Amino acid sequence: MHIHEYQAKGLFRQYNIQTPKAVLISAVDEASKACGELGGDIWVVKAQVHAGGRGKGGGVILCRSVKAVEAACEKLLGSNLITPQTDDKGLPINQLLIEGGQNIERELYLGLLVDRQTQKITILASTEGGMDIEKVASETPEKIIKFGVDPLGALSTNDCASIASQLNLNNTLTDQFITTLMGLYQIFIEKDVSLIEINPLITTAENTLLALDGKIDFDDNALYRHEDIVTMRDKSQEDEKENEASEYQLNYISLDGTIGCMVNGAGLAMATMDLIEHHGGSPANFLDVGGGTTADRVAKAFELIQTEANVQGILVNIFGGIVRCDLIAEGILQAIEKVGLNLPIVVRLEGTNATAGLKLLDESTADIHTEADLTQAAIKIVELSKGVLQ
Repeated sequence: MHIHEYQAKGLFRQYNIQTPKAVLISAVDEASKACGELGGDIWVVKAQVHAGGRGKGGGVILCRSVKAVEAACEKLLGSNLITPQTDDKGLPINQLLIEGGQNIERELYLGLLVDRQTQKITILASTEGGMDIEKVASETPEKIIKFGVDPLGALSTNDCASIASQLNLNNTLTDQFITTLMGLYQIFIEKDVSLIEINPLITTAENTLLALDGKIDFDDNALYRHEDIVTMRDKSQEDEKENEASEYQLNYISLDGTIGCMVNGAGLAMATMDLIEHHGGSPANFLDVGGGTTADRVAKAFELIQTEANVQGILVNIFGGIVRCDLIAEGILQAIEKVGLNLPIVVRLEGTNATAGLKLLDESTADIHTEADLTQAAIKIVELSKGVLQ
């Protein structure tokens, strides 16, 4: 789950991480008052959307007058922001964060993530803040400082001081850096975070270290432990179909292909998509219906797939372990009747009662092609979707 910048900064402040003074607004007529509260003569208006690259998309605007702030708010509020990390529709801007200008001397990068390769919490830091950290890592990897923390261990102040030294921070800034990094680490551990970053983390002419931006991604599987985090969820920033799918305990992601996929198990879903690609097709979605599949969930899955405009065929790939394949077959038939599907459908069943399930589908009046072999199923749905088979 993602949260907005202003929410991330609110969490930062709870852990003694310094952020610029800011005011959140949701209407243009609130802009002038916000500038008065902040003081100064330079302000930055920042669109609150769940996407990086806001500056490149015109979602971060530097203003040197109250009128300019009001004009920026008028331009952004109610519009959709398109960035390198969004689709061509962009994301709706419902709120803006207005901050006072800062006397920036240096821009740093600081982040923590789960590194599955090393099985550690990895701290990333760089003197090249404010840039695409991925580009820095690929083009000038020597500028990325990496430090791994054993998840069964702990981060120490000495570790933080060592990283601060590599960033060439003076004593005053080092003390603030230690507080900042220890705070990020505590958030990471206590809130089940998968990624947290400050880009840029700035030093100012006043010898202050400030989080000028903030991004936090939470582990969805751990949200049941964090009601305070769940309340921060902004569904307007999420895909409507994915939200609808989650209500039925379906994991659904829209893609740009022509073959709808319905699979149980994330790994099997990925393998199915790879096979479709390998044989000349393109998946229209990722869809994991989970282990406890029911007729209602299968019906909702078909409904979601059918709403994708480019879908020309559907591949159902179910491995019956806990779930019996004959029950899945019954659910598929009920779902087809309920949804009224008229697309080519190929069903591959394997596992518990697979033979009975395939027989049930073969004997039905529904226009379903069955396969016991996954490769053959992938080949057939690619051919059917292209109109090769009738």
